[in-house]
Amino acid sequence: MTRRLDAVLLDRDGTINVKAPDGEYITAPEQLRLLPGAAEGILMLNRAGVPVVVVTNQRGIALGRMDEADLAAVHSRLHQLLDDHDARVDGIFHCPHDKGTCDCRKPGTLMLRRARESLGLTTLRHCVMIGDSSTDIEAGRRAGARTVLLRGGEVAAQRVGVAPTLLDAVRRELAA
Repeated sequence: MTRRLDAVLLDRDGTINVKAPDGEYITAPEQLRLLPGAAEGILMLNRAGVPVVVVTNQRGIALGRMDEADLAAVHSRLHQLLDDHDARVDGIFHCPHDKGTCDCRKPGTLMLRRARESLGLTTLRHCVMIGDSSTDIEAGRRAGARTVLLRGGEVAAQRVGVAPTLLDAVRRELAA
């Protein structure tokens, strides 16, 4: 019996694209580079009819390192890079705020709830949140989604799977 999968929520930096060094941010389109297998994993979800939504903290905006136009240009580049592989994301939600100032910044759940609403879902119970940090996993858990942590690590949360890459996580989810 195949497990129901209504949607996949993805973190961006460190999940889909190469993460900037600690303390730095992806602030320009030319800085965005896809991780190996990321486009292939998203394409597999597209072909399976599973919606894919990006939910990403973008603190660089709050810190003045970039603005909304810069982020839009980065996301335009993301769409272009994915399109080059015939892959697509169905939506992107971001939090521009600093830590501790809102409920949209993961591990808060507002971005995930907005994604759920945009997809017309009443629950995230049959969705999975895939990310590379404990805040991604905590947000997914709080929102009621299954979770997959990329690149291993110790996370004390229920319903957490671990996979080395987005492609491996997607293969496992689609095979379940």
